[in-house]
Amino acid sequence: MRTLTEAEIRIGATLPPMSVELTPTAVVSTALATMDFTPVHHDVAIARAQGSKDIFLNILTTMGLVERYVTDWAGPQALIRGINVRLGVPAYAGDRLTFTGTVVSRADGDFTVEVRGAVSLGDHATGTVRFRLPH
Repeated sequence: MRTLTEAEIRIGATLPPMSVELTPTAVVSTALATMDFTPVHHDVAIARAQGSKDIFLNILTTMGLVERYVTDWAGPQALIRGINVRLGVPAYAGDRLTFTGTVVSRADGDFTVEVRGAVSLGDHATGTVRFRLPH
């Protein structure tokens, strides 16, 4: 995998979409991998008792996927300088989370990408990722 150069990135460019199947195994394993033992991320009965339709993705996994989306596109040497994400609807097991993004600015050597992660219920995560490329 190659890292993009500054000359290859244009303001207004759209990133290719990235989709993630939210299998129950993926939801549970990523919660456990981030040491989030909150039952709503791995116990369907408890999640439903608390008003959810199923187990759902935890915040740390969502943030990791947002970062991965941008670095998979920009390349392995892209340095994340900031992430600002607002959570929306839950990302339930059995759904698909699809990311889209657009390069919106460049300032002081940093690029900013607006990111949207959507599931069948609507926007799960929206925000920006700011990164820098090596010189």
